[in-house]
This record gives sequence, C-alpha cells and structure tokens, in this order.
Amino acid sequence: QVKVVESGGGKVQVGGSLRLSCAASGVALRILNAVSWYRQSPGKQRELVATIDSQRGTIYGDSVKGRFTISKDDAKNMVFLQMDSLNPDDTGLYTCVAGTWGQGTQVTVSS
Repeated sequence: QVKVVESGGGKVQVGGSLRLSCAASGVALRILNAVSWYRQSPGKQRELVATIDSQRGTIYGDSVKGRFTISKDDAKNMVFLQMDSLNPDDTGLYTCVAGTWGQGTQVTVSS
C-alpha cells in the first residue's frame, strides 16, 4: 500500500521560513515520473506549488518561484519543500503527491 505522510507545517510570521517533509512508503520515489507539492488556500482553488518531473525537471508555480525549493532524497524516500520569504498568501494546506496523495500539513503565515 502506497502512503505518504507530510510534516513540518506550522505557524510562522511574514518573512519566515519552513521546511516541509514528505515520507513515502510502499513505493520507491526513484521510479515515479513526478513528485509534487500542492496547496489549498482559503477561498482559492488547489494549486500546484512545485514538481520534480523526470522528463521536465523542476517546475514551480508562478507565485512561489524564487522563494520555494523542492527536492527529494531517493535514499531516504522523502520529498522536501523549503519555503522562504513566506507571506500571508502562502497560508494553506500543503499536500504531497508521490504515487498517492497525502493528508496534508497546515501552514499559516501571520503578519
């Protein structure tokens, strides 16, 4: 059974940083075509934050370019999202997709 579990969310002030982690089990990340982070912000549609795609490389949503960095560690079977220069618009439920969808981890940015 494929399972992913996110962690690392929390409350942070504007300008702060957080590092999200996603631990995958039941599937080897190295064989997946893509691993991604999505977020669901209040009053907005779910959006793609970042993807590591085996064909297209690393892709970021326009609103996070230059501030967020996605990475993965195949040996640990984990995906990470480093988030810097956070602002209130980054508030939301961040979900990892690696073979399946996780439950998400909440990020709240306060001014």
